[in-house]
Amino acid sequence: MATLNLVEYDDAPDEVRAVYDDIMAVREVDWINNFWKVIANHPPTLKRTWDSIKQVMAPGALDPLTKEMIYIAVSATNGCEYCIRSHTAAARKQGMTDEMLAELLAVVGMANETNSLADGFDVETDEIFKS
Repeated sequence: MATLNLVEYDDAPDEVRAVYDDIMAVREVDWINNFWKVIANHPPTLKRTWDSIKQVMAPGALDPLTKEMIYIAVSATNGCEYCIRSHTAAARKQGMTDEMLAELLAVVGMANETNSLADGFDVETDEIFKS
């Protein structure tokens, strides 16, 4: 259960509805997910976060599927079940297969393991990697 109530569209003030309308238009959906409904309790955070997501997740040097898969990887490492599920759904819409997800999570697991070993052993970075 969320720590704050969900702000439903019908109960939202105009500034929140404007962001909700933009979310639905950009994502081509007819509903607002619970993440946005919770942070709508603080409209400035809702607007700032949505504006940032639109900017960061827009096509650029990285394609949308790659960005969604990176989001899944970071969410898995941070233990955010909500974000894992949300961005897995988004990545699937972009064409991610079960095989791609399994391989991605294998890489995430391996990276977390070797990161912990390198940190735990306080391994000095090779000079060749610094350039």
